[in-house]
Amino acid sequence: MKLRTKLIITFLILILLPVLFTGLAIFGFGQHQLNSLKKLYGIDNFTYEVLSNTTGMMSRITKNIYLSLEQKAEEDVKAFENTEYLDSVNLELETRSSFLIVRKGEDYIYCGKQGVQDALLSQLPNYKDYDPSQDIGIFMGGEVQALVKQLNLTFADGAEGSAFIITSLSNMLPEVRSLMLNMVFTLILILVFTSTILTAWIYTSIVTPIRHLQVATKKITDGNLDFEMPMAGDDEIGELCTDFEEMRRRLKESAEEKVETDRQNKELISNISHDLKTPITAVKGYVEGLMDGVADTPEKQEKYIRTIYNKANDMDRLINELTFYSKIDTNRIPYTFEKINVSAYFADCVEDLSLELENKNIELAYFNYVEEDVQVIADVEQIKRVINNIVSNSVKYIDKPKAYINIRVKDVGDFIQIEIEDNGKGIATKDLPLIFDRFYRTDTSRNSSKGGSGIGLSIVKKIVEDHGGKVWATSKEHTGTVMYFVLRKYQEVQAT
Repeated sequence: MKLRTKLIITFLILILLPVLFTGLAIFGFGQHQLNSLKKLYGIDNFTYEVLSNTTGMMSRITKNIYLSLEQKAEEDVKAFENTEYLDSVNLELETRSSFLIVRKGEDYIYCGKQGVQDALLSQLPNYKDYDPSQDIGIFMGGEVQALVKQLNLTFADGAEGSAFIITSLSNMLPEVRSLMLNMVFTLILILVFTSTILTAWIYTSIVTPIRHLQVATKKITDGNLDFEMPMAGDDEIGELCTDFEEMRRRLKESAEEKVETDRQNKELISNISHDLKTPITAVKGYVEGLMDGVADTPEKQEKYIRTIYNKANDMDRLINELTFYSKIDTNRIPYTFEKINVSAYFADCVEDLSLELENKNIELAYFNYVEEDVQVIADVEQIKRVINNIVSNSVKYIDKPKAYINIRVKDVGDFIQIEIEDNGKGIATKDLPLIFDRFYRTDTSRNSSKGGSGIGLSIVKKIVEDHGGKVWATSKEHTGTVMYFVLRKYQEVQAT
């Protein structure tokens, strides 16, 4: 849910929820109070309209007593001079927050409440001022704040008088006060409840993710990338947290790659240093032998010079690998693609290898199974580098007295497949998927005879893949290894 939608919902809830709950509370409490008032005061047809009208409500509460006084005035007017009767009526009125006053002529012969204010007595309407249409009563404001219901009557001796039911509005009915207090308390409770729910929701959806972002930012500032950013929903802040987590993950990957690259570079320098030191030591030894006259025959001299030449070639090869490795890292390998006749090209490659392998007492066999006109688009020098690197790797790990390397070129549909097989020590099954990784070495205990930079086969993979082909290997320990790579055949596109 988007943040804008959440804010709109929050706004609507702040308005509608309190109104809804308050309405339900008013209905519930009001219904309860109506039933209570009906039961306590015996009032029929008591409605919310009456309950909301304080004057009307007070009038309805004392209506039955007023009617009974009217009937008494018709049947037995002498009762209004009977204190016992008047006390009983007043007692009933007290339960309705009211009291009775009786006036005869100008004198007040009965007052049901002590300490009645003179202001009230002075404002009571005269006998002649009575308006029978005012069945609700007369509201007296000012300091009095009372509802007055007047009943005019003629005493037995012919004197004019009035009976007054006084209901003080300041002494509102307990049930009404309770209703008001309940309404206020309920409204406060509703507002607190609504605010709590919305605050928790907003806190969870906004404040909590922001705190997570603050903690994550502090960790990254301290160089700690080993944590995971908690997800925070699908709103804008959630999307920000997701982007932040992606940034952290990439930073971590970049940091790990940098550490791995530094490690590989150190390993490369160590490997190259080791592999350069071995031929340099040999060259120095043979040169010193020539200088000291140890090689005192033409045959020995030729042998020393050839050995020096071979060691120089080894150093040149290592330097070339290092140079090519730097080009791989920057994706600046210089390719010159051209059409190559497969049969002729690989025959030349095998011829170049034969002399070198013959000097190492390794038998080389070449088998060509493609037609003479088959061509590929490739870089002559780089494919030759592929073959030389694979063969060099095979030579390093041949451990048999009778060593051989077989090179086969096959036609496999749209591709030509080159297979280079040796009878070396083989590669363990667990190591086979990793041999094309940079600096990976199946033989971790390096020595001078099985040295190398550790990047030869990774260079092979890079070149072959840049040609649109692929490379893989099969091997069996103590038996030998077969390296495969394929190149797409060149096919003329017929014009339509």
